[in-house]
Amino acid sequence: MSRRCELTGKGPMTGNNVSHANNKTRRRFLPNLQDVTLLSDTLGRGFKFRVSSHALRSVDHRGGLDAFLAKAKEEDLSAAALKVKKELAKAASATA
Repeated sequence: MSRRCELTGKGPMTGNNVSHANNKTRRRFLPNLQDVTLLSDTLGRGFKFRVSSHALRSVDHRGGLDAFLAKAKEEDLSAAALKVKKELAKAASATA
């Protein structure tokens, strides 16, 4: 399972561990990923995603999964999130 957020595309970064003696060794900074079920108001069901804590705050700030996916860039989304975004667009066009 890749260490990548399904909604924002946030992945591992690299850097250095720097000791008190100023020795530098390479390390990885991993995103804080959580397995969560996010509810869609339009579709009336939940979807399981592996997202970063930052993405959870962004979803909450934008007003839920539907609003977040409507504004999200398609290149940042995973295949599963892209599928949900297309379902939401289809449901929105059917009700309009």
